Amino acid sequence: MNARADLPPPRPTPDAKPGARPGERVLELMPHRSLTPKTARIFIASVAAPTVVVALMFTAQGFWPVLPFAGLEIGLLTWAVRASMRSGLERETITVTQDSVIIRHWDRRGVQSSVFPRHWSRVTLHAPPAALHPSRLVLESRGRACEVGRFLTEDERRSLAVRLKQLVGNMNETPAL
Repeated sequence: MNARADLPPPRPTPDAKPGARPGERVLELMPHRSLTPKTARIFIASVAAPTVVVALMFTAQGFWPVLPFAGLEIGLLTWAVRASMRSGLERETITVTQDSVIIRHWDRRGVQSSVFPRHWSRVTLHAPPAALHPSRLVLESRGRACEVGRFLTEDERRSLAVRLKQLVGNMNETPAL
């Protein structure tokens, strides 16, 4: 591909990872999380402060049951934000070499790894079973399957499927890396 002088230089592709060996492509997948731990604390405090103030005002007027429910509300919000932050630590790395496709998935349970022979692998994007369900991106080979990109949006999953099909090829096809 030739770059024209009036266009900016092309960005490195997501699989052109520094430190990758020649003939190896690495795709790193991670969920989007807009909150950092600091902004999560600020968010919880900004919701908790007015909730407590309103609950104390009602408690001062004799409506004491409002205070425990306000505490329960703040506790549930804190739990939900923590669960979201924990799920943001999930990662997947797909490494495509001349001979194999290696999928590593990191989550709170640890690392799970799957290795498939590249020549016999097939990338399939399964349609959702119902209208509001997500599609499934699966790498299959010799009766084994591994789903990748569960946390991606539909558009991201489709573009990942296209990129993986370019790198892995169809079954019995091994495109150049």
